[in-house]
Amino acid sequence: MHDMIRSTLATAALALLATSPLAHAMDNPASVAAPIARSALPLAANAIKVDEYKETDVWGRIRSGYAIPDVNNNLVSRHTQAYSARPDSLKRISGRASPYLFHIVQELEKRGMPTELALLPVIESAFNPQALSTANAAGLWQFVPGTGKDYDLKQNMFKDERRGVLASTDAALSYLQRLYTMFGDWQLALAAYNWGEGNIQRIIKKNQALGKGTDFESLAELMPAETRNYVPKLQAVKNIVANPQQYNVILPAIDNQPYFTAIDKTSDIDVAVAAQLAEMPLDEFKALNPQFKKPVITGGEKTKILLPKENAEKFHLNLAQWGRELSTWTTHKITGARVSIASLASRFGTTPEVIRQANNIPAKSTVKAGSTILVPKVSASNAGDIAENIIDNAVVAFEAERSAKKVKATTSARYKAKAGAGSKNRIARNTSSKRKQR
Repeated sequence: MHDMIRSTLATAALALLATSPLAHAMDNPASVAAPIARSALPLAANAIKVDEYKETDVWGRIRSGYAIPDVNNNLVSRHTQAYSARPDSLKRISGRASPYLFHIVQELEKRGMPTELALLPVIESAFNPQALSTANAAGLWQFVPGTGKDYDLKQNMFKDERRGVLASTDAALSYLQRLYTMFGDWQLALAAYNWGEGNIQRIIKKNQALGKGTDFESLAELMPAETRNYVPKLQAVKNIVANPQQYNVILPAIDNQPYFTAIDKTSDIDVAVAAQLAEMPLDEFKALNPQFKKPVITGGEKTKILLPKENAEKFHLNLAQWGRELSTWTTHKITGARVSIASLASRFGTTPEVIRQANNIPAKSTVKAGSTILVPKVSASNAGDIAENIIDNAVVAFEAERSAKKVKATTSARYKAKAGAGSKNRIARNTSSKRKQR
């Protein structure tokens, strides 16, 4: 794999690709988009394997695989200037990206896709796996719930795979590949990723009917501002990564080797216990495993925990000596109405704060009948794992909490209201107020 001949050939092939006029064409993106991208696919998949000449830094590996035609317009200049004017922000984003970039680049190369697509989460989420947009798009790649389901990203009470590094990256690259196959142009594929393929198809047909161009630049004026700026933003980041010194930007080095390894976990385990066994801070564990929404990770054949390699070794060693139950949580279904959080806490030997935090129950709210909540295990009868049908189907709903004191006051006030009209009017306003709060 590392013999000199293959290394020289790979380096030469990359140099040829980088110096090709196609690789830097800007004048007519429509005419070169498909040929460049398509030529990059077999090269990356069969001939160029960057591991063979071993870049020492992931940024260099990304530069080596650039294959999307450049855009060069005022929007690109504006965004390049805006990003480069905030070097501290880029440094923070790079720091957040460091655990994920190697994996993303590796997956792009396996599929023969342009490696600058690894920079897309800079635009989408600033490489924050917990990012959530106003449209309810989540994770590094910002999947909305519906598209996430289309790409088999599980979303239930216990986990949201739109946030998971492995699952969401696989889904995002599959989606981008599908869009490229649909449009034969990476710039249009990216626009469709942002705005939806139906919208891009619609404006292509519109321009075709008018005899106008159907490349990204020709269609941009028909796109909403966010989509019109989307490809230029990626181009701006691509420009800075290509030559950070030119823009007075320092990109923190990211080693060209795997940051994490995946561990299969087929039984339930508390998030805190998993981090303890791995001997790593809880926030670092959560950064690699952001898809888990509860304090317990439910087991299953496809459940994987991501850990840095050295921590994975510690995890296995400590797990072998653990000798205690791995999970302290189980589920409980609320069957009666108006069950207080305090009574639930007392029943399961914990505090209301623990119940609220584990189930994200808002302040001054309680859970509705029919809801399934997470509670501490209190007996040997629920020592086993949470059942798969509960994992897939559990739902929780909240309603405003009413204290006994408030109920009593309201009852008394209604009784007194019969005494006179002035009192009746006052009570009516108070009742209305309470109804709005609920």
